[in-house]
Amino acid sequence: MSNLLTRLAEALDRKGLPYMVIGGQAVLMYGEPRLTRDIDIILGVTPDALPRVLEVASEVGLHILVDAPGDFARRTWVLPTLHPESGLRVDFIFSWTPYERQALERARTFHIEGSPVRFAAPEDVIIHKILAGRPRDLEDVRSILRKQKVDAGYIRSWLHQFESVLGNPLVSVFDEILQEEVSDGKP
Repeated sequence: MSNLLTRLAEALDRKGLPYMVIGGQAVLMYGEPRLTRDIDIILGVTPDALPRVLEVASEVGLHILVDAPGDFARRTWVLPTLHPESGLRVDFIFSWTPYERQALERARTFHIEGSPVRFAAPEDVIIHKILAGRPRDLEDVRSILRKQKVDAGYIRSWLHQFESVLGNPLVSVFDEILQEEVSDGKP
């Protein structure tokens, strides 16, 4: 998997596509090890950059999982692919909201097998995980909080903005998990 990550990072850099790895791969960098069979990559571009993303996919040996990638990407802002050699799914997620711009600027570079790979900061991984809200995602939040010191104010600020749009109690979910971890003597 690390070889695929480095190949993806190198190809995205060559094509001038800003990116950050999120999801389970980012949790591996900041939290506790767990099995993950996919790679989620947020791109700092809109679907208008699809031709360059398709070139990256071809260069890395990814198969596109939809018949009309242009239509699909414009409709969903996602390009789902599969790396047949490893069986890993790689989802390219197009973006350009103020939040995602800031998250891309905050991304951290880790050297994997000597190559730089950009990962979302732990706070931004937590925000994505709280937004997803599945039990596995909330456990990932706990895992990160056990291992990392985070800027809770930054997390609350963005969750509050998403909460006002989505109507979901995102800040209270984060605060409850944070309180559980603090009361257990972790962060």
